[in-house]
Amino acid sequence: MFASLHSAALVGVEAVPVEVEVNTGERGEPTLEIVGLPDKGVKESEDRVLSALQNTGLRGYETKTTINLAPGDLRKEGSMYDLPIAIGMAAATGQINKERLSRFLIAGELGLSGGTRPVKGGVAIALLAKKLNLQGVILPRQSAEEASLVSGIDSIPVDSLDGALRFLSGDARYQPLATQSPLPSHGIDEDGPDFSEVKGQLKVRRAVEVAAAGGHNLLILGPPGSGKSLIAKRIPTILPTPTASEFLEILMVHSAAGMALPLGTKNWRRPFRSPHHTISDIGLIGGGSIPGPGEVSLAHRGVLFLDELPEFRRSALEVLRQPLEDGQVTVSRAAGKVTLPSRLMLVAAMNPCPCGHLGDRQKDCRCSTVSIQRYRAKISGPLLDRIDIQIEAPALSLDELRSAQPGESSAIMRQRIESARAIQQARFRERTITCNALLSGNDLRNYCALERAQGDLLQQAMEKLSLSARAYDRILRVARTIADLAGAERIATEHLLEAIHYRSLDRG
Repeated sequence: MFASLHSAALVGVEAVPVEVEVNTGERGEPTLEIVGLPDKGVKESEDRVLSALQNTGLRGYETKTTINLAPGDLRKEGSMYDLPIAIGMAAATGQINKERLSRFLIAGELGLSGGTRPVKGGVAIALLAKKLNLQGVILPRQSAEEASLVSGIDSIPVDSLDGALRFLSGDARYQPLATQSPLPSHGIDEDGPDFSEVKGQLKVRRAVEVAAAGGHNLLILGPPGSGKSLIAKRIPTILPTPTASEFLEILMVHSAAGMALPLGTKNWRRPFRSPHHTISDIGLIGGGSIPGPGEVSLAHRGVLFLDELPEFRRSALEVLRQPLEDGQVTVSRAAGKVTLPSRLMLVAAMNPCPCGHLGDRQKDCRCSTVSIQRYRAKISGPLLDRIDIQIEAPALSLDELRSAQPGESSAIMRQRIESARAIQQARFRERTITCNALLSGNDLRNYCALERAQGDLLQQAMEKLSLSARAYDRILRVARTIADLAGAERIATEHLLEAIHYRSLDRG
């Protein structure tokens, strides 16, 4: 007998359809053959599936049985095909009704006892089922809870093979999960980090607010102890609440990486990733023998914080160019080519010199001019061009350190940032753009028009600082954001001057 059912394979962070075909009753010795470019993990499913069938009270194969995972040119990996293979074998041997099989997309790992274990990509699998116009998905409970964030399809949680078979047989005790709201409240954790804990550094706080309001990349330059990392780790507390589609994108990436975010928590925030400077190129950008998301994708729609920027490998920093410019990264390997999302806000921190005390009012710098130039040259010009805002964080004075006066809270800063983002959303309501950092060249002419005197001023700054054309565009984007924070319809001269001021390393 023959049975066919829908499953999926993860390619990067997206799911693609896989057809699981089971044919029994063939001539020859009783054997089980899995074809369709399976990896070792898929081939090992035979032992898990047979044990699960036996412990569920079902027969295994009694004749030659072939299982085909189509299409045959797509590599299948992992244990996510255990559940569809077991259900397909039960259907092909006439032990369950095949009527409802074609309505659902099925995936899941099986234990030897017949229990299910979660698989990666619950959200991506649900989105695929919706795209294929299926009724729903049948997944292990944890994966089904992720899938329930996708509206318009049924997400059936099963804790065992027996539960999946009972549902397909029409057992009324098994019902789909209620669709969860894809937007948990933003909320600030009262016991978590807050900008009120940051002393002094008013100019840096202002630069951070501008960066968060427009989604701009940010570099903080300052000596040890000036609060660079302290400030960077509080940026997620002032970022605006993600839209429903952004939240699904974030969860899809983390789910595909096997790092699903907790659902329904009131303190959920955009992702904040802070890899160590010893990270490899693949760890940062993504890849592997079977390409998967790296840190730039895990920070999608959130913040990627690179502390001690010059200490990262030059090759790792240079591969950041494409994701920072395009919002996605393409990884090519022998197993295939995938495109991973990487629309992020880069926040970096570095010392002004190797010893860290250049410009410090309390300690003398021991570095020579050549060593300082060599240290800063670790950050290439093209990468620096892609960082919109560069701000210096001076060492704090003793009076500032002893001050008991709290700084402005994250909640107050976030209110201003969300007001600026609301202006941008209204401006781009008929576009796919979500913030000023994504403005293209044509958009700059439409939304960042300057008066003649302002254009002359910017030209003088460009010539004096020897700025590139990319830096010119980024100054205009930052000036547009500063105007939005001020509630101004047009960019004023003071907004333009502030944006020019944020090119610290160009001035240096």
